[in-house]
Amino acid sequence: MATRVRSLVGLAAIALFAVALAGACKTTTSAGRQVDDAGIKSAVKAKLAADVRFSTLTNIEVNSTNGVVTLAGQVHNESERLAAEKVALTVDGVVRVNNELQVKRASS
Repeated sequence: MATRVRSLVGLAAIALFAVALAGACKTTTSAGRQVDDAGIKSAVKAKLAADVRFSTLTNIEVNSTNGVVTLAGQVHNESERLAAEKVALTVDGVVRVNNELQVKRASS
């Protein structure tokens, strides 16, 4: 009887673990949307890298969720900040751009 109880407790523990794991792995974003967002992110990064306004010293991080692109990091001036947003908006699939870029202050 004790062996059977231990077996049932073990099975219950495994079942609870499996349910918790399944819940932790769920996402509200479909696999297709995740692929689209990865493609959008890559396309925005490629367009920014190809644009002569953005030197190698410009540090821009790009993320995309459900077609909303977030730009973060530092640029040299306000015109670069606005240009980066305009470049991102030219990419197919971009719904909106959250421009969180900061203008670098000149060091004294």
